[in-house]
Amino acid sequence: MSFLNQEIQDEGILNQQRQIEKEVAEIHPLIGQLQPSTCLLQEYMDDPIYVNKLTKLTNVYHSLRRVRPDGNCFYRGFGFSYFERLLENEDEWKKFQALVMGTKDQLISQGFPKFTLEDFFDSFMEVVNRLGGESKMDAEELHRIFNESGTSDYLVVYLRLITSGQLQKEEDFYQNFLEGDKSMKEFCQQEVEPMYRESDHMHAIALGSGLNVGIRVVYLDRGEVTTNPPEHDFPEDCIPSVYLLYRPGHYDILYK
Repeated sequence: MSFLNQEIQDEGILNQQRQIEKEVAEIHPLIGQLQPSTCLLQEYMDDPIYVNKLTKLTNVYHSLRRVRPDGNCFYRGFGFSYFERLLENEDEWKKFQALVMGTKDQLISQGFPKFTLEDFFDSFMEVVNRLGGESKMDAEELHRIFNESGTSDYLVVYLRLITSGQLQKEEDFYQNFLEGDKSMKEFCQQEVEPMYRESDHMHAIALGSGLNVGIRVVYLDRGEVTTNPPEHDFPEDCIPSVYLLYRPGHYDILYK
């Protein structure tokens, strides 16, 4: 194949990828509108196992907000859900604001490069600073900010960096969760810090611990039918402030 033909083919693949990304963005906003949780029943109406579990779930959690399934859904869902809560709680916002202010120096002291960290930290603090006080935003503006990919992705990146910092700071504890011969630093550089990498319970424990925010994850799968969908709190024994629904490979936001 000639260089020109290869170039045309590559451009065609890129255009196709852009079209797919555009279609995904139209179908799946980064953070969706609030919906009744019963909407999930329509997705699984032909599956009695899921219908049984969802019927129980909808008795506890009345609303749902969908998050784009792009590998960042855990962080984006967590960020939006907790920021939404802070809009209604001035005292908790002040504590969180003070805690986050100290994260940049903590991460720099752990060896994270200052010149890359500062942009993400500044963008994160710009939003956090407007969750209370005189320049407080409303819920509609928060939703708009989380759906602007530039700002929204910066928020996700900083949450990933906080998670990475916590995993490395408490390496002795989290090392037990690792498989294979990777060091914790290698794991973080490959599986935590890059965008679009999926998250599991270890990430949830680290982020919840690093920010002092309790996370409850409700698991919906084809497991044991007789019980309610299992719930796990991260870190253990916390008081949950954020509720997430986990279906294999994806997180959405739940509301009681």
